[in-house]
Amino acid sequence: MASNSMKLSLILLLTIFISSKAELDQLKETNMTLYFQDWSGGPNATVLQITGHQDGPLSFAKFGSVFVTDDPITEAFDMNSAEIARAQGIYVTSALDGKISHLLISIIFTNEEFKGSTLEIQGASPQFERVREVAMVGGTGKFRLARGYATFETIHFDLAIHYVVIQCNITILHY
Repeated sequence: MASNSMKLSLILLLTIFISSKAELDQLKETNMTLYFQDWSGGPNATVLQITGHQDGPLSFAKFGSVFVTDDPITEAFDMNSAEIARAQGIYVTSALDGKISHLLISIIFTNEEFKGSTLEIQGASPQFERVREVAMVGGTGKFRLARGYATFETIHFDLAIHYVVIQCNITILHY
């Protein structure tokens, strides 16, 4: 009797393992373009310098400067287009010459299609290059186990009102 119980347990365990593995084998590729609406000044700033701050403009090129961000992400370039996510995280000017910042950003989706799902960005970003590439190192929800890359390109810059639009192109593999 114990032998039959053991066999049944083993069959059940193998069935669960095979079912779980089959679900993970369905790897998908997703490509998307997002627009970070970035305000570095004024009463509704979405980027704040939290160390290395001096009166006046933010010092992005000063080694050791740390920034926190909570940018709205829209589906189009226009700041009035639908918000689909938030970019929340920190970045640090990590190169002595000020040319590299290290990013740790979570894209937290708020739109109906991906609500509650996240994508995680981490890496060194050559902040004064026209196009910067960073790693996508994870995700949750619809982007579980995501990996891939993102490129950032500043496509609009208005110093007078401290407003920048950054186009983010993402390519990820996920389950």
